Amino acid sequence: MPFNEAKEHALGRLHAIFSDPYSAFDNSVTERQLHLNVAIEALLGQAMADNRMTIDVIHGWENGECEPAELQHSSHSFASLDDLRQIARHYRNAIEAQEPLPRDTTSLIAEQLADAIAAAQADGQALDEETRTIPARWPAFVKGLTLYTYFKMYHRLTYGEDEPYRSIRCEASDGLREIHEFHVEEGEFAVVLPVEDETLETVLTLHESQLEPVLQIFEKFQIGG
Repeated sequence: MPFNEAKEHALGRLHAIFSDPYSAFDNSVTERQLHLNVAIEALLGQAMADNRMTIDVIHGWENGECEPAELQHSSHSFASLDDLRQIARHYRNAIEAQEPLPRDTTSLIAEQLADAIAAAQADGQALDEETRTIPARWPAFVKGLTLYTYFKMYHRLTYGEDEPYRSIRCEASDGLREIHEFHVEEGEFAVVLPVEDETLETVLTLHESQLEPVLQIFEKFQIGG
């Protein structure tokens, strides 16, 4: 099994700033908001200055649903707070008008999963239905652990998580990524950064329900302002 594709609780760039990032963002820590401000600036500051930021807003999973094909998203460029305000307003207007939420035609998991399964089978690997359909079984084939890692991130961003912070290293199709997840009282979001090629986009990922809370965080800290 290719378990070298990803590692959770991995050392990341915030470990160079905080002696223990896993405790720095705990909701009981008095200086949590200061730590959060420092972390967001460290993770997003340069990418925003270089216009290399994208926001992925996810939706589609409800009431425990987690089928890859049901996960939807919309991607947006993010160069300033005004961009985030516009995205939040767009979603808010759609919800109030009971219209479909913004949705890109590309898939976050389903298409990549189908390609990985097809490649494994073409290489002669026999994959039973459970291996193909149960996310925890995906690491049995190449790229499966990467897909499972992203699946878990999207699941935690949709349904919540007890740990306030999580640091992950993961092999994407175009290179190594660091994933920094935040599940704090103020809001929940993840930052996905390129490690080897810094010309690639940094992606802020969040569930549509977190657009307003995260906007408030960024406005308070004047991120992108």
